[in-house]
Amino acid sequence: MCAKPIAEPKLPQKRTQSAQQNDKQAVEISVELQALMQLVEQWLAELSVRQMSEHTIEAYYAGLFQLASFLERGKLNWTRCDKRQLAKYIGQRLEVDALAISSVQRELSAIRHYYSWLIDQGHARINPTTGYQLKRAPRPLPSIADGDLIAQLLEQPMPDTPEQARLWIRDKAMFELLYSSGLRVGELVGLNVSDLRIDAAGERGEVRVTGKGNKTRLVPVGKQALKAISTYLPHRYLWEEQGDTALFISEKLGTRLSTRAVQQRLKVAANRAGIAQNMYPHLLRHCFASHMLSGSGDLRAVQEMLGHSDISTTQIYTHVDFAKLTQVYDKAHPRASHNKT
Repeated sequence: MCAKPIAEPKLPQKRTQSAQQNDKQAVEISVELQALMQLVEQWLAELSVRQMSEHTIEAYYAGLFQLASFLERGKLNWTRCDKRQLAKYIGQRLEVDALAISSVQRELSAIRHYYSWLIDQGHARINPTTGYQLKRAPRPLPSIADGDLIAQLLEQPMPDTPEQARLWIRDKAMFELLYSSGLRVGELVGLNVSDLRIDAAGERGEVRVTGKGNKTRLVPVGKQALKAISTYLPHRYLWEEQGDTALFISEKLGTRLSTRAVQQRLKVAANRAGIAQNMYPHLLRHCFASHMLSGSGDLRAVQEMLGHSDISTTQIYTHVDFAKLTQVYDKAHPRASHNKT
């Protein structure tokens, strides 16, 4: 049997430098393994033409190379990989290779999509992933700040210097809107002035948000956020350069703020307010969801405002609220697990 180095995947897009370095370090492989990978490369070339991200293509290639190597060692091919072989392979990845469940889940997703393509192309008849379930790792509960800490951030005194005061007027409007409407930081920086709607009295407002998958939703804006935004807008129009339509812009550049800038400004504001807890934009979204559920109990409404396509994603905040409830119970109930002093 003749052995040669692994061929470079025939993908239209240039591969990443790290992937090219990994290929150079790859051990020599058999003709059989090369034959298995040729089909993978054809599939990935089609995905590349469809504008799938290079990072995803690299991840698919790496995962399917591992499965192809497993099949080659067992003198199997794609059509002879059944549920039993798949379970054996997944077990190896979890127990021998010590991969995290989340990593194996991503590999399993690649295998599932690849076999769908194989069946469409007539290279296979059965998808071994059909009905195969891998137990998901427990999802960590998001960290939540209480209402007093949020008030400490948003109601801090105005900075002394005029420059910092101007920036705080803008920053407060951003943070009030993040907490008021539960926006992702990417959604916040993507807002245009035209996405904000405020009634004539300035008492009611809503914002049109473009979320994941370019899905748009309308979210109410609270009174405090409306007040902060109304205070900020005159400054925005003075800073604006080149007709930029962004709602939140840089004072120096007059153009749309980046997500990184928002993250940095929140840390500055938290430090100035004397907050020791790590503050980041998504924490304000978590707080919005948890506090809304605590006050209303309306899971569907919170799901709609957050823009979650699956309600199970929103349900995690019910666990957060329940965790707080159990803490209260443990401290207060005479028959709870706490010890009386």
